Amino acid sequence: MNATWRWEYKRYDPKAERLVESLCALGNGRFATRGSSPETIADDVHYPATYHAGCYDRLISTVTGRKVSNEDMVRLPDWTFLRYRCLPDGAAPGDWLTPDHPTLRHYFVSLDMRSGTLTRRMLFHDADGRRLGVTHTRLVHAGDPHLAAQRTVLSAYGWRGRIEVESVLDGDIANAGVDRYRALAGRHLVDHRAGVEAEGTAWLSCATAASHMRVGMAVRLSARPLAPVRSACTATSARQSFVLPVRRAEPVVIVKTAALFTFLDRPWGDPVRSSIEHAGHARDFATLLATHRSSWQRLWSEGEVKAAGETGRILRLHAFHLLQTLSPHTAELDVGVPARGLHGEAYRGHVFWDELFVMPYLSLHFPETARAHLMYRHRRLPAAREAARLVGARGAMFPWQSGSSGAEETQRLHLNPHSGRWLPDHSHLQHHVGSAIAWNVWQYGLATGDTGFMHGPGVELLLHIARFWAATATWDTDLDRYRIRGIVGPDEYHDAYPDAAAPGIDDNAYTNVTAAWVLARALDQYDEVSGARRSELRAQLGIDPDDLHTWEDISHRLYVPFHRDVISQFHGYGDLAELDWDVYRARYHDIRRLDRILEAEGDTPNRYQASKQADTLMLGYLFRHSELARLFSRLGYRLDDELWRRTVAYYLRRTCHGSTLSSLVHGWILARQQGASAWRYCQEALLSDIADVQGGTTGEGIHLGAMGGTLDLVERGIVGLEPGTDGLHVDPVPLSEVPASTLSVCYLGHRDIRISFRPGRIGIRVPPSPAGPVPLVLPGDRRESIDAGRERWFRLPRNRDGGFGRTGPPEPVTDAAGHGRFAWRGAPVSHTVEIQPSKG
Repeated sequence: MNATWRWEYKRYDPKAERLVESLCALGNGRFATRGSSPETIADDVHYPATYHAGCYDRLISTVTGRKVSNEDMVRLPDWTFLRYRCLPDGAAPGDWLTPDHPTLRHYFVSLDMRSGTLTRRMLFHDADGRRLGVTHTRLVHAGDPHLAAQRTVLSAYGWRGRIEVESVLDGDIANAGVDRYRALAGRHLVDHRAGVEAEGTAWLSCATAASHMRVGMAVRLSARPLAPVRSACTATSARQSFVLPVRRAEPVVIVKTAALFTFLDRPWGDPVRSSIEHAGHARDFATLLATHRSSWQRLWSEGEVKAAGETGRILRLHAFHLLQTLSPHTAELDVGVPARGLHGEAYRGHVFWDELFVMPYLSLHFPETARAHLMYRHRRLPAAREAARLVGARGAMFPWQSGSSGAEETQRLHLNPHSGRWLPDHSHLQHHVGSAIAWNVWQYGLATGDTGFMHGPGVELLLHIARFWAATATWDTDLDRYRIRGIVGPDEYHDAYPDAAAPGIDDNAYTNVTAAWVLARALDQYDEVSGARRSELRAQLGIDPDDLHTWEDISHRLYVPFHRDVISQFHGYGDLAELDWDVYRARYHDIRRLDRILEAEGDTPNRYQASKQADTLMLGYLFRHSELARLFSRLGYRLDDELWRRTVAYYLRRTCHGSTLSSLVHGWILARQQGASAWRYCQEALLSDIADVQGGTTGEGIHLGAMGGTLDLVERGIVGLEPGTDGLHVDPVPLSEVPASTLSVCYLGHRDIRISFRPGRIGIRVPPSPAGPVPLVLPGDRRESIDAGRERWFRLPRNRDGGFGRTGPPEPVTDAAGHGRFAWRGAPVSHTVEIQPSKG
């Protein structure tokens, strides 16, 4: 097996076990299981858990004397649990063995990304010379969305006797995977029933407390050699145990085959009976493994983004986790894009704007899955319209945090671990999430040409979001401009003006510019549909020609603030105090969560020009410079190269990167500018989860937006791949550290268009298809086309230095504290990671 397809940990480190469990999680888009050791239960070190996409529940907690309602993605029972102990001939029974046992001498975990399997090997060696080798192999089936399996092989060395094995399916569990949530109610599973069928399949039935979603899980247990199985059940658990003979060269093999069904399945059936039958009829482990591998082979053929070296291996890991969270199986469910994947309980499993960083990849590789996620938003239009009505607006106001219903799930209080205080949370004022949804709709339409969607749900989403922006914008006679006031931008550190009585800031540049873009695109799409459809839309939305004229006017006259010859993050940003960054770095070392640091000191970031993450610069992530310049021109402002470069440099010096998305966006923008420091930020984005740069957050769940964004960084950022109305745009801006890449994309009905980017040239192969030629737009507005069944290579123009890489001297790679490397924070390895420039 090529090492570039493996992710490995070669020693056991309790401090890093949660990180290992997240990065070694296995899933198939419907459900996922954390990569925990089967011998463990939830404690301060380990956190075994399974999560099903869309399985939410709501509980009421008391916080500082107030009743607080929170909806969470529900932790489901651990189907993998298996423990064992040695019964040597003539000796007392040993302890139950776990990775924490003092006799552990060898520990090795290997995630095989090519085949989607997790292997864990351990060797225990006691004081009497007896050794026991253990190998677990696990899969969550990529072809069958309801199945998972685990094979355990136990081998005795230097002794003979018996091994006692126990398997437990336990539903008496709670959501407790995030420390700062532990004071909140977390027992979501109720109404338990458990049993064991005559043929040995254990089953568990339960329901969520408030949403009443019934869950059925069954585990078929088999062993070689055969042995009688003892069963014991309680209301919440099913326990099976047996004693097996073991001797040299005759290992014990135990296989657990699990099935999971819920009320979310279609066609609807009894989840318990379905899980029992599905587990009972499943094939043997070898067959399941073979079919699982073939399903992953298909996923990789459609979804891999290839690059050389360590960069390529990390990109593969990111694609692997994205495809485990959002696969073709997900398209069958009514679910959104969970910001932390199906890997943990951070953010309560909610859907944020992180889909903005994931959907470009999905639209170009798995358009059916992308469409399904857009339909998740469309089905929640009624909730978004009601939310707008409640604040006195029209149109659709989508929530910052979305769960099952589409209602606003953002908590009204959040805990600052630095001070121990619960504080008001105003992030629900981030209405820019609506613009992100509109942008995703537009990009999907450009990539797929799916007129059925764009003339149906797509245009409805665009018009409802545009209508909200039109209703929110107010006229300012002094400025002779429309303004959007009392909101929060992507930089969550600024949720109010200093000493203001009410939350919110005015005229966030990113919000206003994207609102203008949404209004313009909604009008464009409205003009594209038939006359009958326009009449229907006018009746549905209650709009008339005067409304449309107003939208057009607002799209030209929204206010964008400036100060010191740069774009202002929001009105008044330039009047805030400057922060002494050196003092805070020296005092706290890691200042990514500057908001918590300042609040613990009795201060607030609202007083300073200090941003959590890319905000104004997000405009450069969504729009190429030429398109952004046209947008500003539409608004009556001039945006030239120098103004944009000044703006980028200004905010680079004032951003502490408290979000994993921040370095991604900065790396993207600098790469497109061929900036010398681009790789520093690109590298941090690549390492954000594997090195846990946020300090312990990856163990609570991966950052799916950052992972998807790094794939998009290669495709749209470096290769310059952009679907357009006039063709597939390819405009490479290579980094010397990523000089080559290969990807396979879908475009306008074509599948598996193979794009090979090499220094100075790019090759495009279009497979045979009745869809006709693929139009291309190459650098310099050069128009070409490639017939189906053909491959063509094109030379790329040289940059001003005569080369094809970025210009300017390389800068040393440093982290936020100025160190020259990113250490694997707490990871069970003995080395640090440096992503070196690849050789070809």
